[in-house]
Amino acid sequence: MSLHTTLIDAAALAALPPDQVLIVDCRADPAGAGAADPGKPEREYREGHIPGAVHASLEQDLSDLGRQGEGLGRHPLPLEQAFSATLGRWGWRPGLQVVAYDAGSSALAAARLWWLLRLAGAREVAVLDGGLAAWRAAGLPLETGTVERTATQVDLRFDAGQAITDHAALHAAPAPVLVDARAAARYRGDSEPLDRAAGHVPGALNRPYADNLDASGRFKPPAQLRAEFAAVLGDTPPDKVVHMCGSGVTACHNLLAMEHAGLHGSRLYAPSWSGWVSDPSRPVATG
Repeated sequence: MSLHTTLIDAAALAALPPDQVLIVDCRADPAGAGAADPGKPEREYREGHIPGAVHASLEQDLSDLGRQGEGLGRHPLPLEQAFSATLGRWGWRPGLQVVAYDAGSSALAAARLWWLLRLAGAREVAVLDGGLAAWRAAGLPLETGTVERTATQVDLRFDAGQAITDHAALHAAPAPVLVDARAAARYRGDSEPLDRAAGHVPGALNRPYADNLDASGRFKPPAQLRAEFAAVLGDTPPDKVVHMCGSGVTACHNLLAMEHAGLHGSRLYAPSWSGWVSDPSRPVATG
């Protein structure tokens, strides 16, 4: 079986032997823990999901909200031990193909899981292109209820070089090229619905994650993505690029898009804008 490391389409996922893939339903409310109905994603999972899929909570499984007071943003990274326990509960093992999906085309929390597994050294992980909407459009079946898999023992370590959590590192020589995945209005500081200040980290460029998708909600072809990122980054090598967003979730969409485009080695500023503005003394740029 060939391994999928960035994206997979619905037909290819449906063809995978069930015992050779771990499917993870990552539906999440963009408002996170502050959503009006925080139980909605899991409830929708129980009402209908891809057969065999387990459910991942953005707040409980893919983040550690208990660390918000440390200046690490609204979605601090989970600790290695906690993430290992989550994977063990799902029955993950090294070499097992993982496929993550969200409700529709945005692939936000799914991309976060994709990146977390890569942070832990796993490469056999892909995001369902077009999400659950693409699965439904293909006429493929759903199942209800919850899925429990045989637990495994997992003890993973994160590659610290792939994530920046030290705010000062953004402007320490040699400074990386920072790319902000938020919508242009939030980047410019025209509006800020979630965080304490509006604007962006001085010097950061803007590549809204939504620009990675075509009109059908699928990721654009690799060549088109390469050209579009080159228009933003110029001749900056991918390994000199660091992605950010509001809280370290949508930035993973840009990381995934660059990998899909063959632009390997970029990193994540995990605290992102919410972490940056946790200290009012840090500078803010607008426009």
